[in-house]
Amino acid sequence: MKVFFKNLLLYISAFVPMYVLVFVKLIVEILNNNLTFNVLNTLNFITLCLLIVSGIWGILWNVKFSTDKSIEVQIISKKNITDEHFLGYFSLFVFFAIPLDLSLVSAYCVYVLVLIMIGIVYINNSLYYINPLLNILGYSFYDIEYIEQGTESKKKTKIFYKGDLDFESKVCWIKVKNEHFSFIDNSKNSQK
Repeated sequence: MKVFFKNLLLYISAFVPMYVLVFVKLIVEILNNNLTFNVLNTLNFITLCLLIVSGIWGILWNVKFSTDKSIEVQIISKKNITDEHFLGYFSLFVFFAIPLDLSLVSAYCVYVLVLIMIGIVYINNSLYYINPLLNILGYSFYDIEYIEQGTESKKKTKIFYKGDLDFESKVCWIKVKNEHFSFIDNSKNSQK
């Protein structure tokens, strides 16, 4: 159950930039007297605040407070693939968030249903590496091939790293959530 909630929060975190865009849009509309604080708009604000806080907590839980096992590896090859996923996903945010009129009950219902459908696909297909919030926070996304210390078998994973990954042919520690989502474990790498 814990894994499901971590995955759900990762999904929610991927949409934090969109939630912020919608939140700003609602604030501007209210300040311009185009919207009022009725039940639906109040529900929108509360929902967006909860989603933003949940998404930020999801990132913190998975990046800073993760209890996933760290393994010592030697990175054989790396390829920065941030640009292959970020722009297409971020444009979805802008396309989805800006024209949507959440002051209408029907638009709000469609909004929620679309998020649920995307969430099912996102979680079922382990698309955790598509997370623009991490990119905005300075993380780059890499496809790496590595050898786990003590074994000779080569493995591949997708990994987030803040900054430029220069660990090629070096030994480092990584937290492997699955083959689609891993982080360099800076706490153990800094001890070296």
